[in-house]
Amino acid sequence: MQIPVFLCVMAAVGLLLGAGGGLAAPMECHFDSRALCEFGGRRYSLGDSWMDDACMQCTCLHPVGVGCCQTVHRPVDFPAWCEVRVEPVTCRASLVQSADPRRPCEPGHAHLDPGHAHQDPGHAHQEQLES
Repeated sequence: MQIPVFLCVMAAVGLLLGAGGGLAAPMECHFDSRALCEFGGRRYSLGDSWMDDACMQCTCLHPVGVGCCQTVHRPVDFPAWCEVRVEPVTCRASLVQSADPRRPCEPGHAHLDPGHAHQDPGHAHQEQLES
């Protein structure tokens, strides 16, 4: 007796979504019914997985396509003057300053905001007390 293709796809999607972890932020997944089970010059079989160049964990669901899920846990709550950068080799996310991506962004340290670069919070407080 053959299992309907729909049930196979649903089971595979369930496995892909379940791989993200319990309490972690939701992971983005997608399914491509036209994709081939190939990456980097190699062919994959049903159930085989690989990591693509965008840090997506992909699984061969031959003959119905390929399912991929994001593996990078991206921060969601950080200052507007920061941005998320993902290291392509390690797939690790970090926060950097938008104005100077060489400098790390430290949430909770508003005095590091480039828009307030010349303001020392202690000095500003002292000026208010003297007025």
